[in-house]
Amino acid sequence: MSLRVEVPGDAAALARAGADVVARTLTEAVDACGSATVAVSGGSTPWAMIADLARRDLPWADVTIFQVDERVAPDGDTSRNLTHLRVALGDAPAHVVPMDVTADAYGARLPETIDLVHLGLGPDGHTASLIPDDDVLDVTDRLVALTGVYDGRRRMTLTYPALARAASILWLVAGADKRDALDRLLAGDPSIPAGRVPTERALVLADVGARP
Repeated sequence: MSLRVEVPGDAAALARAGADVVARTLTEAVDACGSATVAVSGGSTPWAMIADLARRDLPWADVTIFQVDERVAPDGDTSRNLTHLRVALGDAPAHVVPMDVTADAYGARLPETIDLVHLGLGPDGHTASLIPDDDVLDVTDRLVALTGVYDGRRRMTLTYPALARAASILWLVAGADKRDALDRLLAGDPSIPAGRVPTERALVLADVGARP
């Protein structure tokens, strides 16, 4: 199945469009089930998206936020996704489940179905912290796993089995350096980690840099 692609405009428009999708998904889940779950990746565009969400009148008390991946670094370190997530959320009263990078028990805290998983895309085709040529790509018996060193840090990441729990997936892709990786993702190229993520119920939002 082909991925759906929309190009809302520049990076700011991309963040707003992503916030629209997440807000709609969370609201519908709360209306239907009384609660909602979302897993978010790191990056400048996602933080802008989450800051936009935090300003909206959403049923935050019924929303639980999980992390897609995290760098192995001390709590509060500026390299940690959690540090930026907390800043972006501000006073929004969502329940955040931090990814404990000292243990592999995070998978036990994941629900059977995650209403929405947000993913990014690296120029090398990585997504989450599913990194090219890393042993983590072959993990099938755990929902979370540690990677080797990548850009100076080991990472903890949701694995492919965990991503398969997503009821919907939202890709945010920004920047001209992502064009080749995005083309390969859209072609379903399994030689890049992102190309192995199921495309059912997935939407790609790209800015005009990544998708002219």
